[in-house]
Amino acid sequence: MTRITLDSLPPPVATFEAKPEEVNRVLLLYSGGLDTSVMLHWIQDAYEAEVVTLTINLGQPGEDYAAIVEKAESMGAVETVVIDAREEFAEDYVLRAIKANALYGGGYPLFTSLGRPLIGKLGVEVAARTGCDTLAHGCTGKGNDQVRLEATVAALNPELKMIAPVRSWQIGRDEELAYCRKHGIPLKYDSAEEAPPYSIDDNLWGRSSEGGTIENLDSPPPDDVFQLVTRPEFAPDQPETVSIGFEAGRPVSFNGERMGLVALLEAAAEVASRNGVGIVDHIEDRIVGLKVRDLYEVPAATVVLTAHQELEKLVSTIHQNNFKHSLDRHWAYLAYAGLWHEPLRHDLDSYMDSANRFVTGEVSVKLFKGSATPTIRSSPYALYDESLASFGESGGDFSQAASPGFIELFSLQSRMAQQVRNREEK
Repeated sequence: MTRITLDSLPPPVATFEAKPEEVNRVLLLYSGGLDTSVMLHWIQDAYEAEVVTLTINLGQPGEDYAAIVEKAESMGAVETVVIDAREEFAEDYVLRAIKANALYGGGYPLFTSLGRPLIGKLGVEVAARTGCDTLAHGCTGKGNDQVRLEATVAALNPELKMIAPVRSWQIGRDEELAYCRKHGIPLKYDSAEEAPPYSIDDNLWGRSSEGGTIENLDSPPPDDVFQLVTRPEFAPDQPETVSIGFEAGRPVSFNGERMGLVALLEAAAEVASRNGVGIVDHIEDRIVGLKVRDLYEVPAATVVLTAHQELEKLVSTIHQNNFKHSLDRHWAYLAYAGLWHEPLRHDLDSYMDSANRFVTGEVSVKLFKGSATPTIRSSPYALYDESLASFGESGGDFSQAASPGFIELFSLQSRMAQQVRNREEK
């Protein structure tokens, strides 16, 4: 790795970017992976600064947090902080997304997008508690996460400066590995060929894979991508039905058992993954202007959002459903774009709470080889009358004799317009 000095880095552009003389004690958002491990050593070396590491548990499977802390301490971190934020993530971020049926671009349930504002918020809090003047993160200059993190931190504490070494370095993985070997940084692998072929991000709401052969649009998803969801062709040959209960839009039970939100999402993910449910092959418009292909594994999100949308349709009027759909999309865009602290998003949250007031009941979803199909719906607030829905019946407050007058008035302007156009064409 070519030695990267502070003089060789581009000068600050934004007001929140740190100047070298401002950096004394740095809070590093630390995963224990290659990028942040290189950063941990380089920041101490280049800035002659103390480094505090912050590692956050959002439900990433298989993480060894004790090993992450041990590695950071062995590399000179003056303090290591680990926060289990699963409950806060589920309650204050994922639940908001469920109420908004949040899917960016029609397919992405925003799991990474939802996690970054929480990471930024916790980073601001820990930086204040540990006396750090600068926050460092490992985002690149091509991704969305730099926007989400830096917008959050700048909104919550404009005085906290930021550095993004990976974005500034613009170096490859081979150079980072060479840097690790030179400075004795522990490695899980010795070469780029042995390293994971894809960039992975995951939490309890989903998992993304990008890069490598995924970028080839003329090829189907590589078989080795899917580590969470069973490929549909290998899923069980018999369907499995699950039920999810809601109260005011909040999932509260799974298969009849009442449980907390984190446990419910984990239970839904396990069953859906087994049945091949939740694979999304997505072309996505990034905030920074790029189009990328991402492969998502979102078993819990697929089942829960499917059930929530179905129950919402049952208890809401046609006008509520049509109007809320447009607001759902705008909420998803704001969350995707990292504008978590935009006042409009808070305004939309108020609407989502109101719209979900009567989204109470239970929905059964049949899972079968990749599909999730609602089969049974029930709610004490259902706007549904079997006697009215039954063909040929005339019960309830509905009078079929009133239909002709309704049709004449309802279609009046459309019929008049058609007559005008016919006249002009002749």
